[in-house]
Amino acid sequence: MKAIVQDRYGSADVLEFKDVPTPVAGPGEVLVRVRAAAVNAYDWHFMRGDPYLARLVMGLSRPKKAIRGRDYAGVVEAVGDGVTRFTVGDEVYGEVDGTFAEYVAVAETSVGAKPKNLTFEQAAAVPLAGNTALIAVRDLAQVQPGQKVLVNGASGGVGTFAVQIAKAYGAEVTAVCGTRNVDLVRGLGADHVVDYRTDDFARTGHRYDAVLDFVANRSLADHRRALTPAGTLVLAGGGVSEGGSLLGPIALLLRSVVLKPFVSQRVLALTAVNSPENLAALAELLDSGKVTPVIERTYPLADAADAIRHVEIEHARSKVVITV
Repeated sequence: MKAIVQDRYGSADVLEFKDVPTPVAGPGEVLVRVRAAAVNAYDWHFMRGDPYLARLVMGLSRPKKAIRGRDYAGVVEAVGDGVTRFTVGDEVYGEVDGTFAEYVAVAETSVGAKPKNLTFEQAAAVPLAGNTALIAVRDLAQVQPGQKVLVNGASGGVGTFAVQIAKAYGAEVTAVCGTRNVDLVRGLGADHVVDYRTDDFARTGHRYDAVLDFVANRSLADHRRALTPAGTLVLAGGGVSEGGSLLGPIALLLRSVVLKPFVSQRVLALTAVNSPENLAALAELLDSGKVTPVIERTYPLADAADAIRHVEIEHARSKVVITV
């Protein structure tokens, strides 16, 4: 099968479009014929081995997992022994490493039924970003109807989902984004929009019950200034500005742990764990029309390096999807 493979860390130039062995569904696994896969910041972090501290998990000198990609949507091609939830021909979606490929073997516990009203491209845009946003809004911020929620990085892959999910939970949402994306986030249902090029959300005087940060480009002091005394800050930024290439966003998360015992506000670092229950919850929101994936552009599998380059360097808005 064809796949996007890397054998060393570096820029998108290290990615190769080549033939590799087709995986086989082992016990408890399904083999998915990938129809679409989405690009995330996760992919370029793994591509570059950045931040360096993460190489303890990724692989010290080269990536342990050579095929890039995390999100997928496709069709079950085969099932391994013990699989009970899916059969050949089922349309599915979810998260697993190695999805920039024609086929991927996935544990049954990491597979969800594809939302019925979505295309494969739309479904592929959901798992990682949608799951991250769902955990931030529902589990950490515990958003309730009528609460005021600020989403920093509202036009990004996770932010576009967070705005919609917070609205679905009844919040009054303020979205922070750049000038070119103001209309986009308004169209997603944001009640208020702060253009960071002209205004500073930390100095408007407005206070929020929850601040969800998905870009890691502001200090903890700025975030706390925008919170009510009992508000919740959720840190899930994917940038590297706070800790450089050594620690990246880990630096901000470590500072939040140190600060936590000394403030009345809740300061929480987001760790997103995928699950079939969350995929089902997202599918319910998607099938109801309360949440809709936003795709900026698509690329064929052979051009996945260009897609990752676009996400990393040009700061793509919403989601970028690979068609297979």
